[in-house]
Amino acid sequence: MLQRVRVGKDKADLVRSLLRQGETITTPFPTYADILAFAAALGAKHKRRSPIGAAVSREPSPVALDIFISRGYDRLIQLLAIVATEDVSILAPNDAEAEARRVEIFEDYANGGLEILQGELRGAVDYTEILLLLLTHECNPNSQEANSFDLRRFLS
Repeated sequence: MLQRVRVGKDKADLVRSLLRQGETITTPFPTYADILAFAAALGAKHKRRSPIGAAVSREPSPVALDIFISRGYDRLIQLLAIVATEDVSILAPNDAEAEARRVEIFEDYANGGLEILQGELRGAVDYTEILLLLLTHECNPNSQEANSFDLRRFLS
């Protein structure tokens, strides 16, 4: 059976809003797979796993695992599974149960990351700048620049 990565109903609007829409670039994410991979990495960074209650069946529809693999996210999925289980048998390539478990773990981390993004992006119109600030802070959590955003630079 072809595995698919699902999105929780309560996160569907956020995920749709993070997708790049045509020529008007308001977010850096061209695909749902990119959004979910970013969210899963963010969730893992903050050790936040949140199981999906009810999954959305329409837009965004569940994303085939093959799409994640083709975009190079299979290593992320595998690493998150090892971190979560501390068991290398979760990487068994021909074990459908292990694959389903890897996908579930990835979904949990992605859902946790989406919860973080919901809080960070609340009230924002243009997500790009907020995401850039978030990434700057995540990369340099102890830097003065990451801890305080100085709006005075825009006043000149």
